[in-house]
Amino acid sequence: MSELFKDIPEFVETEVGEAVTARTETLASFRELGPPDLCHVVKSHGPKGAQKDVGSYHYCSGVEASSSASLAAYINSLQFHVDEAQAWFGGKTNGWRVRMGTYWSEPRQLRACFNAFSRVDIRVEARIPGGVDAYVVDLRGERHEATPELWLETYLSALLRSILYADDASYRLAGYRKLDPITTVDGEVRFLKAAEELSSRLGSDPEVQVATTASNHLTAGVLKYFSDSFRLERAANLFERMYAREPEVAALVAKSYIGMNEEIKAVQIMHSALQKAPQSYPILLAQVDFLLSKGKAEWALQVAQQAVNSAPSEFLTWAKLSEAHIELGQFDKALLTLNSCPMFTYNERDLHRLPAPARTHLPVKKFIAESSLLDEDSARDNEADVALLRLPAPGLRGTFAKAYHLLTILVSKVGWDELLKTRSAVFVMEEEWRQHKTTASMDGPVGSISAPAAAGRREENGHADEDASTRGIHSPDAGSDGGIPSIRVSIDSAADEATLNGGSASDAPAQKETVVTAPTLEKPESLKHAPDENTDKDGQEGFEGSAFSNKRLCERWLDNLFLVLYEDLRVYTIWRAEISHFQTQHMSYSKTGYEWEILGELALRMHHKEEAKDAFQRCLTAKFSSRALLRLLEMYSLDGDLNRTLNAATKLTAYYHRWYMESVYPSAIAHAIYRLGLTHGLSKIEYTLLSMNLPEGIFQIMLQYLKYAKTFSVEGSEY
Repeated sequence: MSELFKDIPEFVETEVGEAVTARTETLASFRELGPPDLCHVVKSHGPKGAQKDVGSYHYCSGVEASSSASLAAYINSLQFHVDEAQAWFGGKTNGWRVRMGTYWSEPRQLRACFNAFSRVDIRVEARIPGGVDAYVVDLRGERHEATPELWLETYLSALLRSILYADDASYRLAGYRKLDPITTVDGEVRFLKAAEELSSRLGSDPEVQVATTASNHLTAGVLKYFSDSFRLERAANLFERMYAREPEVAALVAKSYIGMNEEIKAVQIMHSALQKAPQSYPILLAQVDFLLSKGKAEWALQVAQQAVNSAPSEFLTWAKLSEAHIELGQFDKALLTLNSCPMFTYNERDLHRLPAPARTHLPVKKFIAESSLLDEDSARDNEADVALLRLPAPGLRGTFAKAYHLLTILVSKVGWDELLKTRSAVFVMEEEWRQHKTTASMDGPVGSISAPAAAGRREENGHADEDASTRGIHSPDAGSDGGIPSIRVSIDSAADEATLNGGSASDAPAQKETVVTAPTLEKPESLKHAPDENTDKDGQEGFEGSAFSNKRLCERWLDNLFLVLYEDLRVYTIWRAEISHFQTQHMSYSKTGYEWEILGELALRMHHKEEAKDAFQRCLTAKFSSRALLRLLEMYSLDGDLNRTLNAATKLTAYYHRWYMESVYPSAIAHAIYRLGLTHGLSKIEYTLLSMNLPEGIFQIMLQYLKYAKTFSVEGSEY
């Protein structure tokens, strides 16, 4: 093991250069901002002329990628992480020396201007001793010269990956080292200049169909970077300069001013911009958000309707209109609007898929290993009931997750029974569809209504309809042939579940019995009656065609979300009934740590904050959970609880550093600390950290958050 670096993750290759080859082969498959940067090192051993090469690599982000010199500097910095008993970088102690490093990052653009992200790899090869070579590799694996324009794109794309994916759980890999992307005020100024220079349309979030100058990865990155530290005045200055060229950017200027509590300026900006671009939906949506925050749902509804007319193919416009209907108590219209939302296929984050390494080296820093902040988890604490593990809601992504969130808001306001009544009042139910089909078959072929659109319906061959929108629902059961992934739900009847998934009753696993009988939730109509196109047509007299003609056909994806919601509510109801029963009997209610974590997430989805907080706290008494800590960190900081917030932040910081996430900002931890600084001031936070008697290494890491705040004049740093 003497050839391995100290304190840096490392994967040793089976064959030298296989990581580089795999990277080149997968360049064309990247669809978003690209994967983490890759550092590849070749180490040589043995006498001259008979040397043996060993290749290794690790992932990293936050390294400045503005020139070949900056990337080569990172490779050179690895010498400080070589064990003292080993060779220094380029030396020959113990017969080992680092011969060459290859470091690259990937500029990338989706759909819009190729000058912003050219979808090529810029690679730098540093030979020690020797020179530094920089070149570009395109999607075909061909080499080209690295131009200054490509370097600027590479620099900005690397920053955006570090900012936008800082806390993204789906953008994590083993051996992924995160560093601070911006460490000086000059670096921040350079970032703003690059953002202004490359303010073209880039790719966008999954909820945006077509990227615009106001809705893209670049503007989202700028907003996130400055809003997390409550310094939106810098973002406002940038967007005002862009607004002079593009009226649509007024939406971003208004958001920045609202975040700065300059609401009058924000309203004036939106008013002026709408006179220049009355059909700009980003500006209209900014108005909707502002009006909803002020309780003016009637006005927000009118503006949201105008936004839908301006951009009917965008999900966000319909979602905001549905939200306005919910605030006004127009739940039937909210459901109909939600049913009209255009749904987009979700693209997973770009990650490396490299060959299995011959050896993995994931060292732990000494001061973290010696601290007691990270407890070892027992095997039982990581177990969970199969009914909890198979909840489908956590697998929702993109527009489907947003639509489900609106559905949970609906059910939290009206209750499950009333939601079902509203659903049956606006959508065609199964029995109505059968009656309509029977009547239509007597009068002639059905021409105006297609069966696949009815709630919970399948074609006569028993297979799910090819609805592209349902492909955005993440499911481990999804095949690789591009078919529709099935949403598996745990329901009381195994036969019903098998029918829902297109199987037989014998394929359905038995459900685990519960201790307490919970209040019964009425199942959705599509679960009560499994679709059967060959149903007996007797007893269909008395069908009223007028009732059918006044209803809409529920989209398949929305019908699936009702099933997901039913399962969440069923499990939540059983859980609360069990707790109530055990408390009445004065008995202790026990769950594993992982089960408490899942139940906490479930309570959050159902908008029960106090129940979620209790579940996450119980989870932490049983095991260490970074997810539970993250949730509690946000709750504690919103409540202004200084001691509990810092306690959670300290444990999370130690956990992140254990897994090489050394970036201070942007991060959820920094955001929570700076939120506290608005009320208490950073000096009080520093004194509180001193009183906690933290291990020296952990204390020094925590001070980095305060150092960043003082360097960039975060609000609260002056007192």
